Amino acid sequence: EEMKSDSPIVAEVPFSSDYKFMATIHEPVAADNAPDGKYIAYVKGAPDRMVKQCKYQAKGGVPGEENLEEINEAYWMEQIAILSSHGLRVLGLCRAFVDKSEVKEGAQLGQEFVNGRPEGRWLTMVGLCAIMDPPRPECVQAIKEAHGAYVRVAMITGDHKDTATAIGHMLGIVDETYSEAITGPELDAMSDDELRKCVMSHNVFARASPQNKIRIVKALQAEGQVTSMTGDGVNDAPALKAANMGVAMGKEGTDVAREASEMILADDNFATIVYAVKQGRVVWDNLRKVLLVNTPINNAQGLSVFVALCIGLPDTPITTIQILYSNFICAVTLGFVTAVEPAEEGIMDIPPRRVGKRLIGRYLFLRIILGTVVLTGCVVASGAIVSLTDIYADQDDEFRLDMMRAVSFNVLDFGAMSIMMSARFAYNSSVHPRVFRGNFAALGSIAIVTVLQIMLTYIPGLNKFVFGMRPMDGIGWGLVFASMFVVFVIMELEKALRRVLKAQGADTDDIVDNRPVVKGGPEAMSMPKGASKLNLQELSK
Repeated sequence: EEMKSDSPIVAEVPFSSDYKFMATIHEPVAADNAPDGKYIAYVKGAPDRMVKQCKYQAKGGVPGEENLEEINEAYWMEQIAILSSHGLRVLGLCRAFVDKSEVKEGAQLGQEFVNGRPEGRWLTMVGLCAIMDPPRPECVQAIKEAHGAYVRVAMITGDHKDTATAIGHMLGIVDETYSEAITGPELDAMSDDELRKCVMSHNVFARASPQNKIRIVKALQAEGQVTSMTGDGVNDAPALKAANMGVAMGKEGTDVAREASEMILADDNFATIVYAVKQGRVVWDNLRKVLLVNTPINNAQGLSVFVALCIGLPDTPITTIQILYSNFICAVTLGFVTAVEPAEEGIMDIPPRRVGKRLIGRYLFLRIILGTVVLTGCVVASGAIVSLTDIYADQDDEFRLDMMRAVSFNVLDFGAMSIMMSARFAYNSSVHPRVFRGNFAALGSIAIVTVLQIMLTYIPGLNKFVFGMRPMDGIGWGLVFASMFVVFVIMELEKALRRVLKAQGADTDDIVDNRPVVKGGPEAMSMPKGASKLNLQELSK
């Protein structure tokens, strides 16, 4: 505070990502040894740009005319490269004297005050400031997880090229495939076609401007890539808007950036993006699981009646009220518990689903058909065994009809439990202790349906006059549990077969898109209206 009061700011050049420096002009103090009629200007910014504006260097960083010497540009550039290669963010610190007549008190000066002076180079390089800003440990782990999920991560930064490359190595985004960084000025010199090739071979973009960001997004999209962009500043808004998914910072981001984005990070943490990707996959998988449970059960309810009549059963194996009850109770309990399944093991080890993929792909469609056929077959077969065999030959027709409907009804609902238990895991086997963990709603739904089935089967009056069946004996329960076992085993064998095929390289999850990548033409690289005027000043957040 004492320094501020002794040497107040007279005017300033605000920072901009376009020219990458800022300057403040102060009233000098005695220690500055300023000539009469002079202000002292302090300039800090990108060191490689600061060196280009320096005429002198201060010996040992000590001010004073006697300590000035002609700048050794090669020395400073070497030191900048050394510091940057260790992942340090480097600032160049400069100073100079200016005539008081050149500066109006309280003025907001333009960049030409520093880099457009008639005398050319005029600053004195005092020294370099190196700042260590390492990536968060959770960010490094998140990027590793993203790579495992076949999500490519690129970094666009205003840092020096060597700094960006070093940080890229720390993050794991610079490797044999993407081995080096490229700078904004190099991108500016590229044609649209060259830029499209460049964005597919580089993960680190250094000294990037707002114009570079939006061109990178457009180039990636032109190459058929689904692109997400993060940002927090006013200048990031066009790129956030152009991306398929703009992600703004909730804590440090500007209102403009938030308005231009589809998603806002409440904690400003990259790991949250990867977590969101994971949860998005969970939602997609669970939607498919709900369909895999409900569709075969609903199909079996109607097909059981149709198939039974086709094969010559004397009556329908299940009644209308039984169908209505099963439809309701199975949808409410067994059907929707799979919607709250936690993330399945290995969900982040597979590529993203292809663009335009249908919710019911070919393999899910085959699973639904298999579940429908097996469950329908078990319902009809159990009814036929009771009705047409000699098991209950000593009983009258009414007894056999009521017993057939009791067995078929329980086979339908207990078989539905088998489909649900198998469908809980889309990739992994359900013959594992994991089936008893994670989703206690699934176990609760089985308990509820089991208790209700027993009540409907044995409560006098309710079973006969409402549901048209009678209490079951041991033979009937044997048929129910045998059918339940058959349904579960067949559904699990199908999953085991898919795992074998997947290990051999088959696309059993409908992930690989065999269609050619749809790339945009020259119009895909066109900038949105106003993008050529992105010379915006950074606003206060």
